[in-house]
Amino acid sequence: MPTQRSTLDGAAGPEAADAGTGVRDIVVRAGAAALVALERLAGGFGTALLAFFTLVWLAVSAVTALVGVGLLMAPLGLRLLHSVANRERGRLNRWGPELVGPGPAPTQLRPALTDPTTRRELSWLVRHATAGLFLGLIGVLLPLCAIRDSTFPLYWRLMPDGATSTSIGLGVAHGWSDVVAVALLGLGWIAIIMGLTPGMARLQAQPGRRLLSAGPDADLSLRIAELTATRAAALDAHATELRRIERSLHDGTQNRLVTVTVLLGAARRMVARDPAGADELLERAQSSAEQALAELRSVARGILPPVLTDRGLEGALAGLAASCPVPCRIDVEAPERRAASVEATAYFVVAEALTNIAKHSGAEQAGVTVRGGGGKLRLSVSDNGRGGADENAGSGLIGIRRRIAAHDGTLTVASPPGGPTTIEVELPCGS
Repeated sequence: MPTQRSTLDGAAGPEAADAGTGVRDIVVRAGAAALVALERLAGGFGTALLAFFTLVWLAVSAVTALVGVGLLMAPLGLRLLHSVANRERGRLNRWGPELVGPGPAPTQLRPALTDPTTRRELSWLVRHATAGLFLGLIGVLLPLCAIRDSTFPLYWRLMPDGATSTSIGLGVAHGWSDVVAVALLGLGWIAIIMGLTPGMARLQAQPGRRLLSAGPDADLSLRIAELTATRAAALDAHATELRRIERSLHDGTQNRLVTVTVLLGAARRMVARDPAGADELLERAQSSAEQALAELRSVARGILPPVLTDRGLEGALAGLAASCPVPCRIDVEAPERRAASVEATAYFVVAEALTNIAKHSGAEQAGVTVRGGGGKLRLSVSDNGRGGADENAGSGLIGIRRRIAAHDGTLTVASPPGGPTTIEVELPCGS
């Protein structure tokens, strides 16, 4: 019987441990989702305040249009409308699939009255300035209430007599039982945050995703032109890469192999009459063959570095930093693996940037920062060098821009004379 009880306990132990781990994972995932949702709600609260101000301006313009003042206010109101809508598109693009906007909308009153884009943006403005503002305000207040009430036992004795104990303005704590009740209310706020804020964030973003995207009647000629230019840049970058590989093979590896062939032929002719000379030629041929193999490996690494597959992006970038002549700091927070093409582009962008720093900047230190999230990979490469980087001066920035354009990404270069230089890259991870 004791043996049987021991067996049952041993069987129950792993199951209990697995259950505990499963609950912990669920809580961690819910907490992470809640934090992301709060950040989205707070960002939406900012654009909702701007939308509310714009809505008031347009309403005043409409009311005063009868006396002529509103006609003068309307163009500025329309510019505000389009600006806030573009700001919201940018915010939504950081947190989900890319939102393709329409072309430029009119800012004059008469064309705007019949413009479908303006009507859709105005419909979004009303929703976001009301329901979106309310949801964003809740998203800002909920964590404040949770922190205030859950930490109430730490400071309740410092509060003046008769002061309200809870964040909702109800109740006065007279003893520890009341203090515990307030702390439990704080835990309730935390539960509400974890349970409701993801849905609130989706509800806040829904009108923007539905109304701010290009409608079926919108003119997409600008986007088509942009995609055409992107495809041309991608093809150009591909052709440039093929030419680089061809030059590396022709000027390096092929010449080494030709040297090996010539030395082997000469050694074969000398082996009978001069064995010592033939042995020297064979040694030189072996050395040339080893150099050819090293150059082939270098070319292969230039196509797709094996370190990306073996160690991931963080390990590959750490290797680049270690081999850089300028001391380089690496800070990577991108735990999820991206598509191989995206990681390879990020690797080559950093490699080219560090090469430029070592050759041209005169910097004493450099830094690489990588962040992942919202369906995008963001890179930042900086140095404290002399600055003045110019894309048209053969600094390699044109090649970096072409690589990024192949993924429909963006490149921003800030390099004033005297430094510092900062290169910021944003790559969509759906590529």
